[in-house]
Amino acid sequence: MRIVVLTGGIGGAKFLVGVRAYARRTGAEVTAVVNVGDDVVLHGLRICPDLDSVLYTLGGGADPQRGWGRVGETWTVKEELAAYQAEPSWFGLGDRDIATHLVRTTMLNAGYPLSAVTEALSTRWEPGIRLLPATDDRLETHVVVSDGSTGDGSTGDGSTGDGRSDQRAIHFQEWWVRYRGALPTHRFVFVGASEAKPAAGVLAALHDADVVLIAPSNPVVSIAPVLAVPGIREALTDGAAPVVGVSPVIGDAPVRGMADRCLAVLGVPCTAEAVAGLYGSRRSGGLLDGWLVDPVDGASRVGEVTVRAVPLWMSDEAATEAMVTAAIELADATRAGAGE
Repeated sequence: MRIVVLTGGIGGAKFLVGVRAYARRTGAEVTAVVNVGDDVVLHGLRICPDLDSVLYTLGGGADPQRGWGRVGETWTVKEELAAYQAEPSWFGLGDRDIATHLVRTTMLNAGYPLSAVTEALSTRWEPGIRLLPATDDRLETHVVVSDGSTGDGSTGDGSTGDGRSDQRAIHFQEWWVRYRGALPTHRFVFVGASEAKPAAGVLAALHDADVVLIAPSNPVVSIAPVLAVPGIREALTDGAAPVVGVSPVIGDAPVRGMADRCLAVLGVPCTAEAVAGLYGSRRSGGLLDGWLVDPVDGASRVGEVTVRAVPLWMSDEAATEAMVTAAIELADATRAGAGE
């Protein structure tokens, strides 16, 4: 069996631990197509937070306490940058983490595409699955915000008394890490997406897949940037493989992260049902054939999407593998139903 997973964020990385366990037990081949919308250049280094989270988590190098970054991290370089008053001061790079960014940036500057660089980094971490960035091209998630009342006549809602606007776009990392998403927020923009192409191997993996899983990642800033790359959404909607998503929301709250704040910007309720509606049914031009929710959210059908309730807390590898098994079984059920 060939499984493709669309993923991003820490939750997506944890989900892949269960996918890998399922693959080891069944002999399945796994390809993860990873969000790059969080990528940013800082201090001259290319930072790929989602790709690195997957590498560190599957490679055994992630910090289990913080849930991100390297275990046993030190911060000498960060302290020295602070002594120089180097900006941005709100984003800290650990010493071990910097080594990854140095290798990546050197290879990119030498002309290697990000997909090739990721493959090279994988030889050090041995994640046990194939990792592909959604695109080798520039794709960054920016956030259109207002600074609120600035004392210059702005009203705090993105407008000013003279009809001007105080809206501006900032990188997603600044929106979340620096401001914790607390600024008045209007929309998310995937800069470069319309000109981007799927990374080498992405479309082939989707074409050859027996099942596609959408990880319980943030649907707005982890999965949507992947789908914004021309060709990827079409490969899902037109492909033969069933698509099963896993809800990132349990009991009207995100399992992890800021999905609730991001959904609010879109005017979408933070519920498992609403997120399924955001993805849409494949029979109606959307993505999903099946949708996994936690038992607290019930298992009623969402439109034309088949819903199944199973425990979704990724408490350990065994629990996460059980989720993956349920997702594969649901994919098989939707496939059988389509053939009736």
